Amino acid sequence: MHKAGFVNIVGKPNAGKSTLLNQLMGEKLAIVTQKAQTTRHRIFGIYNEEDLQIVFSDTPGVLEPKYELQEKMMDFVKDSLQDADVFLFIVDVTDKEEPNEFLVDKLNKIPVPVLILLNKIDISNQEEMLEKVEYWHNKIEKAEILPISALEGFNTDLILPKLKALLPENPPYYDKDQYTDKSERFFVNENIREKILLNYDKEIPYSVEVVTEMFKEKEGIIFIDSIIYVERDTQKGILIGHKGEAIKKVGTEARIDLEKFFDKKIHLNLFVKVKKDWRKNERDLKNFGYR
Repeated sequence: MHKAGFVNIVGKPNAGKSTLLNQLMGEKLAIVTQKAQTTRHRIFGIYNEEDLQIVFSDTPGVLEPKYELQEKMMDFVKDSLQDADVFLFIVDVTDKEEPNEFLVDKLNKIPVPVLILLNKIDISNQEEMLEKVEYWHNKIEKAEILPISALEGFNTDLILPKLKALLPENPPYYDKDQYTDKSERFFVNENIREKILLNYDKEIPYSVEVVTEMFKEKEGIIFIDSIIYVERDTQKGILIGHKGEAIKKVGTEARIDLEKFFDKKIHLNLFVKVKKDWRKNERDLKNFGYR
């Protein structure tokens, strides 16, 4: 008997969705930073055992969109609410704000199992956690609740057996040697963007898009040319930094990570270009893969 299905990970920004995906997959597929809206695309992580295939879907955090890019990000979330066999709803137990009622309403109405993961219990106290358990039990009555720490791996080993019990009998949807739906260039782009998120503040990280123009392997070395797009000339200057030191740091950190990811020597060239107000331009967004 072989089981297979789609498990979609949803929640508010910075709840720990990407950290959880990486923990469950045992490999870094999604970039992770402390900044909200780190995840922009929907990413599939394909987990395989001999008699099991789970297609995990990591999505952007649910928010009220303020410009066209965020509208596109929310389209990915809406798509993810249509096609799951099980939902993993991840909640930050330290979050004091009200939940997103749109998402709560959808999860209550959708006729599939929901597992609420109360995340970050490593930085919360027992009283706080028990309050959240009671709160979410009343909010989504059909859901099972599991306290976890995605970062520390606490209780995450309990998730896969629960999912295996809930998923239907199906043949695999993807080849058993495939672990994601994304291309090598996508992971290069995301890795570079992660380093920008980690090294810059204010509007710079959110004004950046990365496009890899060349990815070519020759004699055991991968040669990569990537363009970093920003919205204004002032952002370009900040990104490059004095005598190019800032962008050099990004390139070095990205290269080190990419060499680990691909297990090969990397030659990485970064270029910075201005594409004015690309986050609000429908054509630019489509060209960047936001459809």
